[in-house]
Amino acid sequence: MMRVRLAAALLASFVVSAAAAEEPRGVTKSEIRIGQTMPYSGPVSAFSMLGKAELAYFQMINDRGGINGRKINLVSYDDSYAPPKTVEQTRKLVEQDEVAFIFSTIGTAHNTATAKYLQSKNVPQLFIGSGASKFNDLANYPLTIMGVQGSFRSEARIYARDALKKKPDAKFAILMQNDDFGRDYLAGLRDVLGADADKRIVIATYEIADPTIDSQITTLKASGADVLIGAATPKFAAQAIRRVYELDWKPMFYMANVAIWISSVMEPAGVEKGVGILSSAYVKDPMDPTWKDDADVKNFRDFMAKYMPGQDWRDQNFVNGYNSAMTLEAVLRACGDDLSTQNIWKQATSLHDFALPMLLPGIKVSTGPKDHMPVKQMQMMRFDGKQWVRFGDVLSGE
Repeated sequence: MMRVRLAAALLASFVVSAAAAEEPRGVTKSEIRIGQTMPYSGPVSAFSMLGKAELAYFQMINDRGGINGRKINLVSYDDSYAPPKTVEQTRKLVEQDEVAFIFSTIGTAHNTATAKYLQSKNVPQLFIGSGASKFNDLANYPLTIMGVQGSFRSEARIYARDALKKKPDAKFAILMQNDDFGRDYLAGLRDVLGADADKRIVIATYEIADPTIDSQITTLKASGADVLIGAATPKFAAQAIRRVYELDWKPMFYMANVAIWISSVMEPAGVEKGVGILSSAYVKDPMDPTWKDDADVKNFRDFMAKYMPGQDWRDQNFVNGYNSAMTLEAVLRACGDDLSTQNIWKQATSLHDFALPMLLPGIKVSTGPKDHMPVKQMQMMRFDGKQWVRFGDVLSGE
């Protein structure tokens, strides 16, 4: 009797496993269901354009028949840029919507807050909306792949090296959001300055709920710093640009590349106030005359005109969303009909010199089993009062 019961149990287990193999989590014969959270409301709602672009991109893919016969259903919830709400909405995505994986959720603290839970459920976090280098720590984030963007820490290293070429004895000031996002820029600065870092860096932090950062900028100016690095989100980046100008402070001013959009940062600050600010780029700017005859930029413009009419193309979140969605499309196509979690993860960590049409020439996407950082290079650029102008070689922040 025991053998009969054991055989029955094994058969039942096999049937369940076979059924699971036929229909992996979030996958049916007609659909691949994926999930994300975005700040559609709250203090950094400007970032929500990333999610809107991704939704539009997958609508385009679905209009063309989907991927290997399956439509992409991106379930995108608002988390107001609040980590507790990110956790709540992510649980809903996993336990109620039963998504195959999480894609492009915005925020360093937010992806950190959900990582352990998602690991416990064997749910990957693919191409998250963060460039924090911590996510390339495979021991703590084995199922997380960083966004299709430059690493924050690498970006800060590039700025520090650029500043030191111009002024080897420079004193650095950093305005930073008081979370892992801001701390990554500080870490990159420390990497370059080494043992002298504590003597050469003055720090001012802000909280995402703060109404203004005027006092922080005033304090940083009083320090006598020659270089200012703004590790800030768009609202506070615009405030910083305005306040630096009002104080007639003229440091070498580097702004994080997540907060350099003309429509949501430079214009609110006042374009004349931002002349000379430095940043970095890894994507093509569709408004840059350099690309007026570029076929890939034309395709992007056609996409925007059809699927996102009336939107401001100067917001590079649209380009970033387009790039992220296209990268995921390549991963899912490579999966063929095997959409198991194991194969999705295998394909996501097997990208080799993948050329995205809207990345700058010389910059490609690569991942590996021990490399969860897709983009590793950037190019410097300067704001001239009208647009960002790139200069110099493509640089690595490694």
